[in-house]
Parts: sequence; structure tokens; C-alpha cells
Amino acid sequence: MPNKLRLIVVSFACALLVACANTPSLEVSYNGPAGYAMPDPYAAETVDMILRKGGNAVDAAIAAAFVLAVTFPEAGNIGGGGFLLARMNGESHFLDYREKAPLTAYRDMYLDEAGEVIPKLSLVGIRAAGVPGTVAGMWEAHQKFGTMKWADLVAPAIGYAKNGFEVHPKTAKDVRDIIPWFGDAVNFAEHFGAMQNPGLFKQADLAATLERIAQQGPDDFYAGQTAKLLVAQAERDGGLISMKDMADYKVVWRAPLIAQWRDYQVVTAPPPSSGGFAVIQLLKMKEYLDSQFSGLDHNSAQYIHLIAEMEKRVFADRAEYFGDPDFVDVPIDELISPDYIRARAAEVKVGSISDLKDAVPGLDSPSTTHYSIIDQWGNAVSNTYTINWGFGSGVVVEGAGYILNNEMDDFSTKSGVANVYGVVGGTANEIQGAKRMLSSMSPTLLVKDDQVTMAVGTPGGSTIFTSVFQSIVNVVDNGMSAQDAVGASRFHHQLLPPELITTSISIPLPEKSKKELQARGYRVEPHGWEFGDVQLIEQSYGEMNAASDPRGIGKSGVIQPQ
Repeated sequence: MPNKLRLIVVSFACALLVACANTPSLEVSYNGPAGYAMPDPYAAETVDMILRKGGNAVDAAIAAAFVLAVTFPEAGNIGGGGFLLARMNGESHFLDYREKAPLTAYRDMYLDEAGEVIPKLSLVGIRAAGVPGTVAGMWEAHQKFGTMKWADLVAPAIGYAKNGFEVHPKTAKDVRDIIPWFGDAVNFAEHFGAMQNPGLFKQADLAATLERIAQQGPDDFYAGQTAKLLVAQAERDGGLISMKDMADYKVVWRAPLIAQWRDYQVVTAPPPSSGGFAVIQLLKMKEYLDSQFSGLDHNSAQYIHLIAEMEKRVFADRAEYFGDPDFVDVPIDELISPDYIRARAAEVKVGSISDLKDAVPGLDSPSTTHYSIIDQWGNAVSNTYTINWGFGSGVVVEGAGYILNNEMDDFSTKSGVANVYGVVGGTANEIQGAKRMLSSMSPTLLVKDDQVTMAVGTPGGSTIFTSVFQSIVNVVDNGMSAQDAVGASRFHHQLLPPELITTSISIPLPEKSKKELQARGYRVEPHGWEFGDVQLIEQSYGEMNAASDPRGIGKSGVIQPQ
């Protein structure tokens, strides 16, 4: 660990010890190992500290969420939202704290007079932002499952904002790359331009905001000074978010999707995520096609072709049926029923590429971040949260210091027109006031014999659930270690264009596979960005392993019983 980072972490540990002295003592009994897989080292050190001090998986997840809002601004956030999947005391819970459209948002708000989509309007600037949900989500999780004081869990983030953190060279490059995209349309460069170079970066306004949140909880963010700062920003910039939008925001506890796959119970995200159904469909289609996969090498041309055929059908269903379940009727039971998935698997063309007419909906009718935590009592959190594209809308709330999301692009800005991830949507995901936009986020747990055996998830837009699926299969079907599973080459296919397979940039597919796929008629190209930053923990037979994707700057660890 760098010396500066070590000093900051030690200071936080001392502060936390003092804080804990004023709280009821926790009965710390190490029943088993604890583990974490985090997208940056600051969040990792914070989680390690919380777990060692007797905090549970939710305590650690809350502390991590706020630290990432400081040290990982390209995706970590208080200006966005997400999904938290937890297994606590043997029961599974799913918290939807996804952003919502402002009340005055409307279907054609990003179209010009000719009915065409206005470039970048749903991506850059205040009108791209939905009402943030992260602060409400973390508070709700704390009220239900937290054991440590709320202020103590926000304290590490305040320290990093006030005292600074060392900017990673990769983050510096990301800032340099994104500034031309924003141009002078937003105030991003004014507030984050200093991050273009590695070095100590402090955020006084954000520290003050976090201090208010630590003292007042969500009351400040949704009705107090921080809310007023956001609404003032919206009024200056011609945005739609109002004080009523903020006051009306509510999180939702939803029933997680649960399906049996092999010897495991797959627990994953329900709508408004499309990711959970996709993970289930892909895993079970592969199971029904086991005879076709028998004897195939991992990432061989035929292996990739079969999965691409499966993915075509998943994306066709996603485009047709998915939206906010509070606004549209998503036929989720049918979509994950064994009979339906078996029928979809039977449609896979073993030796040729399906045409679009053969990959239609089957019923009758880049930047996010993820982390995984398992505590010493076997509780687990798989949390994915986002501001959508890297650094969100580029709008920094003046006086509050945080970046607003650009999640409105996750709606169908126009039916049949692709969003920034190249994914098309239909009327089920059209814009409506107070509606949650569709997501691909796929926090997932595998449970066997009432024990969490895997916690996994990743960022990556439309590549999220294909990456989660491949990582699970790498461990369970291909016998890889956790680190090998997240570090293996990945590929992605999303229906359109029908012959395009994109691949990991830094860890490409084998040349032999690429050439054979091209001979079949596929285009095999590097993805537009390095997709996926998988954070995975797996345990079996009393042994735990945690792994952070080598494509990112994350850190993982296991705390052994004492």
C-alpha cells in the first residue's frame, strides 16, 4: 500500500475506534472468513477496516458507497442510483434505489421538431439527469440492516474528500479523455480538471455535503441545503428536477428474481433491471444446450457462436418487454420459466448466424461500478450503482461538489433508436414522469445449501449481464479460480448488428477463434471501451477467494477467522 494511502487509512481507523467507543459494543465472533472485491483501493481498505471492527456486509457496503463517491467519481456517486442485493440472516433482499425521471419529463423531450433525436441532449447537461437515489438507498439499507452508526460509516468518505486522495494514472487519463466530450457545455472541467494529472486531489464542497449527510441523513439531500443546491443548479441550467421531485423520491424493496440452475439457487435483480432475467436466461439456456457445449474449449469459435446465439434472443426480449414495473406489466414469470427458456434454447442455430427475423421476442404479445462483500457471518452484499456514462452528465452541483448522472439516456429516447450503448428499446421503456429507467445492472448471488457461494457483478452498460454470465460459467462450468474467471477474455453480442461480436481490448480472444468466427461471417472487433470490471467472491468447502478484474484498479481481500 502506498505510504500516503496507509496514513489516511490508519487515521480513519483511529477515528473509527474513537467513534465506536461511544456506540454499544458489538459481539465480534468470527464464524468464518470475510471477503471483499472492490473497484478501487480506497474503498477496499475502508471495507477491510469496517469488517475487522465488527461491521456486517451492509455496514461495509454503505461505507464503500460513500468512499467511491469521492475517490471513484467516474462511477461512484451520490448523484446517481443503483441496486443492492443482500443475503442477510439467511434471507434474500433486493433494494431498488434507481434514479427516477423528473415529474415534468415527457416522452419526446429529446426530439427536435422533425421528430429526430437531438444528439447528446440525453447524455450531456442537466436535462440528462434523473432524480438521484443513492443517499436514500444507503439510508434505507442502514435502517433495515445496519449495526454501526450512520455517521461513522460516512466518516471515511469525508476524510478522503477533505484531506484528499492520490489520483490513479488511469483515472487521470479518463478525465483527460472525457473533457473534450463535455466541452464547455457543462462545468466539469472547472471542478475536476485538476484530476487530469496524478496527485493529491481534495474536494472541499463534497466534504461539506457529506458532513451534512452524516449529520442529517437523507433529510439534507432530499429536502435540505443539498437539495436546494441541486434545484438551483437545475433552474440555472434549464433542467427539470424540482424540490417536489426530491421530496417525492422513494426507494423500493422488491422481491429478487430466484431460479434454480444446476446445484445452485441464482438470486439476482428484478425489473427495472433487465440484467437479472438475462443472467437467468443465459445460464439456463446453456444448461439446456449442454450437449452442444460438450467437449468445446473455452472461448473456442463454436463456444462463442453458441453464446452469441443465446444473447441475440435475450436482447430481443429485453427490447420488447422491459421497463419500470410500476408503470408497465413486465411478464417476468413467463420470461424466466423453464419451458420458455427451453424453447428459446431450441431456437439456437448451431451451425449458422441467426437473421434478425429469427431472433425476435419470444412471447406472444460505460460507467457504472460494482462491489461484492461477504462478512464473517455469511451475510453478503452484491451492489451495483451508477451515474451511467463515465462522469455522468458532466454537471457538478455548484456548492455541493458532486456529479449528476445522465441516466435519462437509459430510457428509450425514441422507440427503435439505440442509446449510447447501442441498445434499442420500445414503448415499455419510454420516458414518463417519476418513472425509473431500464437498467442492465445485474448484482447476483449464488446460494447452495443456504450458504452464499458466490457474489458477483460488474459495470459495463449493456455488457453487464453478458460479463456476469461468463464469469459465473467460468467458475462453475469451466473450473476456473476466481481470479482466472474475472481475468479471462470476454466477448459480447447484443442482437444489433446481428453479425458483430465485440471483445475485451486488453485481453483479446485467441487468434484462432477470431479467424474461425470471421470465416463463419462474424465481424470480430474490439469493444468501444474496455468493458467490465468484475468483482467476484466465491467460497466452497470453507475456503474463500476474492478477485478484482485486472482491467481495472480494484483490490480484493479475504479476512481469515481469528
